[in-house]
Amino acid sequence: MYRFLLTPRWWGINVFVLLAIPFCVFMGSWQLSRFEGRVQDHRAATEQAASDGHEAARPLAGMLPVDKSTSGRRVTASGHYGKQLLVPDRELDGRQGFYVLTLLRTESGRALPVVRGWLPGTADPAKAPAPPTGQVTVTGALQASESPGQNGAGAQSGLPAGQTAAISSASLVNLVPYRLYDAWVTLDKGDSGMKAVPASAPEGTGLDLKAFQNLGYTGEWFVFAGFVVFMWFRLLRRETEARRDAALGLLPEDTDHHQPVPSA
Repeated sequence: MYRFLLTPRWWGINVFVLLAIPFCVFMGSWQLSRFEGRVQDHRAATEQAASDGHEAARPLAGMLPVDKSTSGRRVTASGHYGKQLLVPDRELDGRQGFYVLTLLRTESGRALPVVRGWLPGTADPAKAPAPPTGQVTVTGALQASESPGQNGAGAQSGLPAGQTAAISSASLVNLVPYRLYDAWVTLDKGDSGMKAVPASAPEGTGLDLKAFQNLGYTGEWFVFAGFVVFMWFRLLRRETEARRDAALGLLPEDTDHHQPVPSA
């Protein structure tokens, strides 16, 4: 009864099914592993953030470049404060405000962007406290350069002089006359009465939309595998029933061959 499975048509169907099912299972498992990896990264970042506030600060030079293992870690650096900029449209505790960003000129010859704190309202240089003079030592959480859309960073251009949308070396290089570190620091305690800006988790470690997209793709691939199996059995059943009916003579007659011939 099932000899038709050896026909060329069914050979093609069977080969497709035998290749499609393992492929769908592999892709579903891969997407699931991506989701589990993001969950693990999120858990590790949360645990690290909880422990970073209690660990001793380390010299800046030993924590660069910034990666997932060093982002959020407490660092210390010394130097003299230089040019000051404002970072508008930053939210903290549900309120809109701006960061006060000051460049710390270190002995290495490079400048470190330091977020000294947050103030509510519209960015206004008159509201921003002047940085301390003389030699200072700062302690805070190390952060990677921002990209547009990250942590509220905007991509807008045409900001007033003395403002920047993102805290990144690429954005600041045209605004300050210093060589820059590809990193920045947010102080443990806000300077001059400002509110401290909490450190953010490294990019790609949160349970964001991408993480749940991975989980959704996992389900889709396994559904595809089940659909392939379902369609194979459906085609098999239809073919079997058709051949059984043909063997019993139960197939409907082809009416196209029994139409009356019109007279001349």
